[in-house]
Amino acid sequence: MALVGLNVAVAKLLAGALPIALIVLLRCLLACAVLWPLARLREGGAIPSGAVLRNLALQAALGTLLYNAALLTGLRHTSALEAGLVLATLPAVIALGSALWLRERLPPRQWAAAGLAVGGMAAITLARLAGEGGQGGSLLGNALVFLGVCGEAAYVLLAKRIAGRVPVFTASLWMQLWSAALMLPFALPVLGGVAALASAEVSALLVFHSLTASVLCLLLWYAGLQRAPAGVAGIFTVFLPATAALVAVALLGEHFSPMHGAGLGLMLASIGLATWPGRRRA
Repeated sequence: MALVGLNVAVAKLLAGALPIALIVLLRCLLACAVLWPLARLREGGAIPSGAVLRNLALQAALGTLLYNAALLTGLRHTSALEAGLVLATLPAVIALGSALWLRERLPPRQWAAAGLAVGGMAAITLARLAGEGGQGGSLLGNALVFLGVCGEAAYVLLAKRIAGRVPVFTASLWMQLWSAALMLPFALPVLGGVAALASAEVSALLVFHSLTASVLCLLLWYAGLQRAPAGVAGIFTVFLPATAALVAVALLGEHFSPMHGAGLGLMLASIGLATWPGRRRA
């Protein structure tokens, strides 16, 4: 999640240089080029069952197509800082989905942690409505990012549903193959945008974005979901806004207002509450 947060700032830079559909397609194709040999060497390259393939196709539609389209479009209207903070609603959305859909029983402490994360997002929203949210953000952009949150939450829950039924490299590869297939019709009309890759800086950002967001993050996430319930995993998505905020301020020079600080503080408190050791029973 820390890597995903770092990529919020990277995605904002890329969105200013390349068409959104082209960014996602190229990212997926680069990821496939890396994952295909790894899946063959480590896991034999077997094709998953039909049910798993359908699940991965849904993950691609919601976790790649919807999430990236909403996030990257939102980043054209809001700051990387506020986008990262809006993404902190992921724990609450995932917790609700895991309880209602996956029938996971979440302890009250995890619900409280998710509530703190939502409180952080509410702080920046209220600041924006009051005109105190700093420069570069917007309600429209934040709303689009939240739409991406819904897609990402659905992706997490779908990934949990097949965790352990398909090897990690194979699941990641097919997720990217489906994603590339879904993005191709949207990217074809803007293929001329590849001219921007003549810039070494843009090309380097795209490669970094691909290897971290579409390869390393996926592998770590699938491996983690085999060991933790979806609701618990959702709490750790709070690392995303914390990293995004730090990178936006440090590298992009965005303004960090007191309300941003209050929101980030609530989100970090949610991590502490979710991870604080429980009382051992005698």
